[in-house]
Amino acid sequence: QVQLVESGGGLVQPGGSLRLSCAASGFTFSTYTMRWYRQAPGKERELVAGISITGGTTTYADSVKGRFTISRDNAKNSAYLQMNGLKPEDTSVYYCRAFSGFRDYWGQGTQVTVSS
Repeated sequence: QVQLVESGGGLVQPGGSLRLSCAASGFTFSTYTMRWYRQAPGKERELVAGISITGGTTTYADSVKGRFTISRDNAKNSAYLQMNGLKPEDTSVYYCRAFSGFRDYWGQGTQVTVSS
């Protein structure tokens, strides 16, 4: 049974930090590209960050560059999104995605709310 389970979301003040985790099971995690997306109410889902199979290549949306860091630990079948300098506009549901060829899996999302 394939599963992607996000965790680590919550309420944080502007300028604060959160670390999201994405725990994978049921497939060979180390052969899948990983990405984090987010979707705010009334908005389209947007790509936040991506990381290659080995972790050697990372990409970021312009809106999070310099503040967010994506990483993965293939030994732990997990991906992470370290979010620093959070802003109210970062408030969204955050999703992780694993894909390889025609195989494409999504997590259920974790809410991040940035508010004072």
